Amino acid sequence: ATPPNAEIHKTALGAEDAVRWQYFEDTLEGAKALKTSGYTVFSIEQAENSVSLGKIELDSEKKYAVILGHEVHGVQQSVIDASDGCIEIPQYGTKHSLNVSVAAGIVIWDFFQQLRK
Repeated sequence: ATPPNAEIHKTALGAEDAVRWQYFEDTLEGAKALKTSGYTVFSIEQAENSVSLGKIELDSEKKYAVILGHEVHGVQQSVIDASDGCIEIPQYGTKHSLNVSVAAGIVIWDFFQQLRK
């Protein structure tokens, strides 16, 4: 679902009006558009050559975008390939999957902690 949507409005409590957003039918198209607009794009996925979230160094002068995948299927390989980097959230134990909203919260928190310095 995309705004305007009653379910999103109920959950977001109006925040959907305060955050710029744009809908893309195709994630790869969205990633390319973000890069063209000057964003450094990171896919959040467990993939070959991914970098642990704690090892990413951000520059407060740059703009960043993160792409989170489907909870079962993840981020498409073509999108990972088009990204500037792939970040993996370190996980321990036997379950190596997070709910998308939880993953988003972890990554955004880490980014803000770095960019506030």
